[in-house]
Amino acid sequence: MLSTRLSHNYQNIKRYHQILSVFFRYGFVDIISRLSIDSFIQKVKYKNKNLKKNQFEKTSTAERLRMAFEELGPTFVKFGQILSVRPDLLPETYIEEFKKLQDDVPSFSAEQAKKEIETQLGKDLDELFLFFQETPIASASISQVHRAVTKNNEQIIVKIQRPNIQKAIDTDLQILADLAKLIEKKIPESRLFSPGVIVSEFSKTIRRELDFYQEGQNIEHFQRNFSDDETVYIPKVYWELTTNRIVTMEYIDGIKISKIDELEAAGLDKKKIAINGAQAILNQIFKYGFFHADPHPGNIFVLPGNVIAPLDFGMVGSLNEEQMEAVGDLLTGFVKKDVKKIISVLIDLDIMGNTVNIRNLKLDISDFLNRYYQVPLYRLDMGKILSEMITLLRNYHIRLPTEFTLMGKALVTEEAVGRVLDPEFDMVSLAKPYVKKMMFHKLDPIRYLGEFAETLDEFVRLFKILPAEIRQITAKVKKGEMKIQFEHRGLDNLIAELNKTGNRLSFSLIISALIIGSSLIVHNGKGPQIFDLSIFGIVGYLVATFFGLWLAITIFRNR
Repeated sequence: MLSTRLSHNYQNIKRYHQILSVFFRYGFVDIISRLSIDSFIQKVKYKNKNLKKNQFEKTSTAERLRMAFEELGPTFVKFGQILSVRPDLLPETYIEEFKKLQDDVPSFSAEQAKKEIETQLGKDLDELFLFFQETPIASASISQVHRAVTKNNEQIIVKIQRPNIQKAIDTDLQILADLAKLIEKKIPESRLFSPGVIVSEFSKTIRRELDFYQEGQNIEHFQRNFSDDETVYIPKVYWELTTNRIVTMEYIDGIKISKIDELEAAGLDKKKIAINGAQAILNQIFKYGFFHADPHPGNIFVLPGNVIAPLDFGMVGSLNEEQMEAVGDLLTGFVKKDVKKIISVLIDLDIMGNTVNIRNLKLDISDFLNRYYQVPLYRLDMGKILSEMITLLRNYHIRLPTEFTLMGKALVTEEAVGRVLDPEFDMVSLAKPYVKKMMFHKLDPIRYLGEFAETLDEFVRLFKILPAEIRQITAKVKKGEMKIQFEHRGLDNLIAELNKTGNRLSFSLIISALIIGSSLIVHNGKGPQIFDLSIFGIVGYLVATFFGLWLAITIFRNR
């Protein structure tokens, strides 16, 4: 039974039952039934016997799933929010529903917040701050934020992780991982979406977000990147007031970028703000390969002088050198209508399954490029282009790397914000110089010289150590210390069959020996007799007959 099997893996079976209860109540009984968790279903049915059978008939599956996630709390809300930026995994209806998920949770008490700060920092609150505002200025599923003033009279905010949230999330992650395995095993069609991989990626993402010390390091990374950019301001981190459960940073006294009336009242330039915000995210992605992965309007403030001040650095994306090169090659392929190059990049990224029909994929990509080729830049909608391309790839079960989807989400979000500020905002035109730079970077002779120098350095190292390595090998051969290990692959079945054959031959010899021995005893007439035949000889014949029949049946069954 499931309860027995899970008791070894999870301490909180009650939570597992609660999750199944919620999914059952929101009309997912068919899926639960296919998972063969009968004992839990019976309990859930009993618990929910007063529910109306057709309660959700007029509600879409995506909406019911979103409501279930909301009821199940922080882990599932975060799961849905992260899935909302993965159009390569889910249809548009689910994406739109999951975008509605909000961290709308009540704040925890000021006493709990103070206790957490004092426990983490090892000092009384009075020793740490001149002032601490008990009422939080923001509250989310993982943390809440309080204003405070340091002993040096500096305005700060303190972000505090919810008490016991880590333990609750760990339990939910274990349950999600177990459900993903069950779904892949019991519902074969789900394997196209790789539930196990999705849960694994989500687990890594949320664990990083729970590490507030890492968030502080992310902030400093952005500070270094934008230290010479006067259009972007990154808040200061107070490391003496930061741990893995608390992060303290400079208070930003600005206006949310979504507050259009307040921006106008402050005399700020909306068009300039849109451009500064777009260039900030374009620099993050195409120049530094390290970007804010959740740049929604609530996380972006505007300071005097139309300066952009991003906040909440828990979710970031990063592109390594190989991924940056892949992005550059993809963009080059799109600009030049080079379908072969695009396919080549997808193959190099190792995201195409063996069953993908390359010919049909080429035709669909070619058709996609033709629809947007030579269209004026100001008429291009980046969000629409990315959405169509991701849908095309999803139809071939091609999953883009997580970093690429986060990058796409950041660009689309920034484009949407820019068009709210300025209806004539053109994100594609702003991105064009960055794309050109990436294309030219591939042809930069200095870059090739650098790569050649690195390769040459590797050869020099090899030639330096090669003589010594050869001498060592030769010396071992002379002393007889050289050992060669062979590893066989795919021979396990052959070895097993040889073992069976050997056992049968041995058994046949034993049976033959019994027959011969019994015959000698009968012939000599030794020992007690019955009907003038030796009893020992008769027993030997019977044993040999029994084992002979058993061996024959075994061989027949195994063909």
